[in-house]
Amino acid sequence: MPDPDVSPLVLDLLEWIGPDSRPYPEVMDAWRTSCPRLPVWETADRMGYIRRIADPAVGGRVAVSDAGRRFLADRRGPSGRAPTAGGRVSRTSTGV
Repeated sequence: MPDPDVSPLVLDLLEWIGPDSRPYPEVMDAWRTSCPRLPVWETADRMGYIRRIADPAVGGRVAVSDAGRRFLADRRGPSGRAPTAGGRVSRTSTGV
């Protein structure tokens, strides 16, 4: 289980990657950090929530793994959105 302080950011990363893969350089540009207190990419990778796909045309791709999809479903529900206190689903800041 990720550190509770990083867990919401890991969810954001997985939602941002979405159901399809994204080019590895794009993911690294958006999510790499040098801050040791916010290891979002590293945590998602270590937990097996993302997978790398060989694609020499774009320098590789990153996709949400089956474990990542389960983590999203467990945390956000099947729609990928967080339930509110009243049980309704709210939109995330990413608009997903």
